[in-house]
Amino acid sequence: MSVETFLREIENRKRRELEALDREVAEKKEALLRDKNTRVQELQERYTREAHIKSEREYTRIVEAGRLQAKRIIFEAMDANLDSALGVIRQELKNYTKNAQYKKTLEEMINVARKRLGQDVQVHCREEDRQILKDLRVTISNKPIQTFGGIIVENKEGTMGLDLTFEELLRTRDEEVRAILLGKG
Repeated sequence: MSVETFLREIENRKRRELEALDREVAEKKEALLRDKNTRVQELQERYTREAHIKSEREYTRIVEAGRLQAKRIIFEAMDANLDSALGVIRQELKNYTKNAQYKKTLEEMINVARKRLGQDVQVHCREEDRQILKDLRVTISNKPIQTFGGIIVENKEGTMGLDLTFEELLRTRDEEVRAILLGKG
């Protein structure tokens, strides 16, 4: 074998080895690119899902906050309307004390109080109601009360009492009055 043949053979072997190395490098490069693209796609999908979930949560939070605020506004408006209606009721009760039927109401209050506390009672009333109650022959306290109508009655010993003022009657029936005003009664 001649040196030239030998050199050609070495060159051919080297060329084949280089081609094999080039193919191997190209395959590894291609595998790395596929791996990179797969990982990039997985990350994009993951972050897209996370962003979607976060946006849905934020959307839900905003919608619920809006609903809560709307309910609060409605509640405040209803409460304002109730307060206004109760104010009208109070004014009507004040006007009722100027009506002739008010005397009959006071008489009925005295009868209820006597049934619960006994016949011998002491009545606390407004200054304006003293004459009406004197006509009903009850003991009237010397201290007038501040109310827009009604009476407070005690037994003679002062151990039991019954508050029949319009304010107290409204307060004890507050839930019923509110239910009626809201149309739920």
